[in-house]
Amino acid sequence: MDQRKVIILTTIIKNYLETGEPVGSRTISKFSGLNLSSATIRNEMSDLEELGYIIQPHTSAGRIPSDKGYRFYVDQLMEKQERALSDVKSSMFARMERLESTLQALVRNIASDTHYAALVSGPSMQKNKIKFLQLSLVEKQKVLFLLMFQGNIVKTITLDIPEDLEQAAILSLNLLLNDVLAGFSVEELGEKDIRSLMDRTPYKATMETVLRGMQELLHPEEEEVEIYTSGATNIFKYPELTDSENASKLISALERKEELAGLLKDNESEEKGGSIQVYIGKESPLEDMADCAVVTAKYHLGNGMQGTLGVIGPKRMDYEKVLKTLTNLIQDMERSF
Repeated sequence: MDQRKVIILTTIIKNYLETGEPVGSRTISKFSGLNLSSATIRNEMSDLEELGYIIQPHTSAGRIPSDKGYRFYVDQLMEKQERALSDVKSSMFARMERLESTLQALVRNIASDTHYAALVSGPSMQKNKIKFLQLSLVEKQKVLFLLMFQGNIVKTITLDIPEDLEQAAILSLNLLLNDVLAGFSVEELGEKDIRSLMDRTPYKATMETVLRGMQELLHPEEEEVEIYTSGATNIFKYPELTDSENASKLISALERKEELAGLLKDNESEEKGGSIQVYIGKESPLEDMADCAVVTAKYHLGNGMQGTLGVIGPKRMDYEKVLKTLTNLIQDMERSF
């Protein structure tokens, strides 16, 4: 089919979807963007009718889409979405590789500059806004559910759905999911949004399955946050931390990534007043660091992505230097992203 026919068919379908009324040549001339005479448009409509893409109700001179026309329209939409998604995935992987290498370099720089142990958490998604949602039919009663956040961060899950749905039904679910949920962060979604989704679809059993899958993506039992560390051996430069018991405790603590993640996440909580926190001795949330000082600082990469930097050293650490180093590095990092 040539491009002119595609534009005319798309215009007919979009107008019919919006109004429910047969579409005539005058409407096509107004909304298609084509500089064609009414006679030329009618000739093209006649060709589309012969090809089976549109039909003429006997009560009207206008045309409406046939099943074949709807199928062409939906296939075009899906192809366009797949192309866009492919581009986004390429961009996403490049961005994530860049972010990971940046965090690894950052933690090494902190350890080198301060001469203490350093740690950095990868960005959390909880405050990030949802950019796009898509269901893709993999096989009969099985879909791939894709959830994309601002910054082109993607999470996916494969779901078995209870209904045998055609592509048109999947498309209607995609449109509804994006209409209701896109633009909101994980924290902003509430019961009213869920009720709206259930009320507005005839495919309630499938929507319920999708919502359970989304819950699993948005609220995993433990959000996977990458922790990068460097400079653990720096602690042996300080006599008060080098006796066998203290050294063993600290090395062990630095190897327990889940506890380190909890320490850094504590800094990100809303209850904490500022972006920088200093824990001295027993103030530390980690018992094995009761003989240390811990300084943590939040970083923000935009689009709701945030994480934390940390420095672990003796209680007699050079606090002024550590605070200055973290502040400068965070500013450099946030400018880069």
